[in-house]
Amino acid sequence: MKGKAWKFGNDIDTDAIIPGRYLIHNTPEELANYTFEGVRPEFAESVQLGDVVVAESNFGCGSSREHAPLALKGSGISCVIAKSFARIFFRNSINIGIPLLECADTDKIKDGDIIEVDIETGIIKNHTRDEQYNASPLPDFVREIVNSGGLIPYTRKLIS
Repeated sequence: MKGKAWKFGNDIDTDAIIPGRYLIHNTPEELANYTFEGVRPEFAESVQLGDVVVAESNFGCGSSREHAPLALKGSGISCVIAKSFARIFFRNSINIGIPLLECADTDKIKDGDIIEVDIETGIIKNHTRDEQYNASPLPDFVREIVNSGGLIPYTRKLIS
């Protein structure tokens, strides 16, 4: 996975990811139009398939709405990297197939850097700064869920 970093700070809550007034929409494609509207109004129109959201601590805090990871999925981002995640956001993201990596070095990644992420090993290469960082890779079974597109497709695969 290789793309542009979209940098965010600490405590980005689910309402910042997708404002509550847009919860009338339920598909990733519809929600993507409003992703980060209040904090990065240019995001929805400028994000490219494969780009990466990078944040500091406590990404996805606030309400447990599944709309937040759905909006991120619809926007085409390849993964989210943060120092830490709100636990329910982490689980909701895995359940819909968005890979998340915890990395202590997100402060070294700047907005617009081109980064390459190896989900299997947790290695993050910053091509802009010629640096490399180590994230905690997802456990194999969690990566299988993500690679299947989320918990429901993963479970369907298991029972068929």
